[in-house]
Amino acid sequence: MSDARHILIVDDERDLVELLTLNLQKSGYRTTVARTGRSALEAAATARPDLILLDVMLPELSGTEVASRLRTSPTTSGIPILMLTAKTEEVDQLVGLAVGADDYVTKPFSMKVLMARVEALLRRAGKAPDSGQTLRLGPVEIDMSTHEVRVDDQPVKFTLTEFRLLASLLQAAGRVMNRNTLMSRAMGPGVTVTERTIDVHMTSIRKKLGPHSGMIRTVRGVGYRVIAEPASEPPETADLA
Repeated sequence: MSDARHILIVDDERDLVELLTLNLQKSGYRTTVARTGRSALEAAATARPDLILLDVMLPELSGTEVASRLRTSPTTSGIPILMLTAKTEEVDQLVGLAVGADDYVTKPFSMKVLMARVEALLRRAGKAPDSGQTLRLGPVEIDMSTHEVRVDDQPVKFTLTEFRLLASLLQAAGRVMNRNTLMSRAMGPGVTVTERTIDVHMTSIRKKLGPHSGMIRTVRGVGYRVIAEPASEPPETADLA
């Protein structure tokens, strides 16, 4: 089990934790458990997991606050996060994505569906990069071998999903990519998400591009494309309107 992928389960529902632990270990994963927001941060920093299953409703710190703090710490910023939430309101799911989660599953969920999402997220995180390939467009540079992004020659932290979305746009070299194609490349085939999910990710990418946010252009009713220089009009940032 020493080579098994390590998954940190963060949830205070005892029965659910036991069920998740059982199913993950049966599938060959190594698991640890944190039952509060603060203990989750400590566990992630102490023994860096390969993936975090993170409940939204937690004692001490909410799941969204935990995700936000994980993303701002250099030691945990690259860990894939799959959020678990009992909330069915779309806004709650989008907030989770906005603070850095890579994917989410709404309770109650099928264990088969959850395991498929876990496997898809780990595949994306562990997929062998294109050796030595560097993508460049204007002030943006992406090193596919190290999963690093630099803007104006300064390193910028991107989540796994954001990284793959931005890389897909740069690889398209200005061609329009529809939302389904983008999310398939970023999250793997067979993963169903709403259109607003990708819009949240794109809004986050634009913020991280800073003054170059206008490079990401929305093609209404279709998807997105990237351009070398922003157009003269203000960049579109109202995807969530």
